[in-house]
Amino acid sequence: MNEPTRPTQPPGVPEFETRDPAEASFWDERFTRGFTPWDQAGVQPQFEAFAIAHPDLAVLIPGCGNAWEAGWLAGHNRTVRAIDFAPAAVASARAALGKHAAVVEQADFFAYEPPFAPGWVFERAFLCALPLAQRARYAQRMAALLKPGALLAGYFFIGEPQKGPPFPISRDELDALLTPYFTLLVEQPGIGSLPVFEGRERWMVWCRNDAASPAT
Repeated sequence: MNEPTRPTQPPGVPEFETRDPAEASFWDERFTRGFTPWDQAGVQPQFEAFAIAHPDLAVLIPGCGNAWEAGWLAGHNRTVRAIDFAPAAVASARAALGKHAAVVEQADFFAYEPPFAPGWVFERAFLCALPLAQRARYAQRMAALLKPGALLAGYFFIGEPQKGPPFPISRDELDALLTPYFTLLVEQPGIGSLPVFEGRERWMVWCRNDAASPAT
């Protein structure tokens, strides 16, 4: 009997040893091999406009990858911390940010305590990178980190379930996750999205309401 043929990756997609996105090694392998199709290599216009309009907010960026937004904020003398649990991502971000490298930390979002009370948590390519089983923890941790009136703002990958990452989330599921703790203030189609997100990225601004923080 012939050995089964292993399915080939689409052109341009390398083979990887690590398949579990809950493990830091999954992301380490991709950063080490330079396969980061979610990497914007800059900031998107809605982020920049929002940051300019809210100059006094201290910002936390979880799952920061190369942390371009953190570099932009630090370059504008803003209070910011960017975190990632993958050592290779942190090393890459620190190299990219140069003199602002110190704003990047290696940390687990679900256990991290920032050195300031965030006025804004920036979401981009973080929720959609998490295994589906961690989505409820994401909402609970966001609610615990943000005081009433603080903002969860960024880009959400909306769509029907598919193999990932990135894992799109349906609009109904996103509402079910966030509306117990947040009120949606703004929703717009994402501008300047990368091909992996194009047509399904939504810029959203959620305001923390006064519901009691969940236990995390």
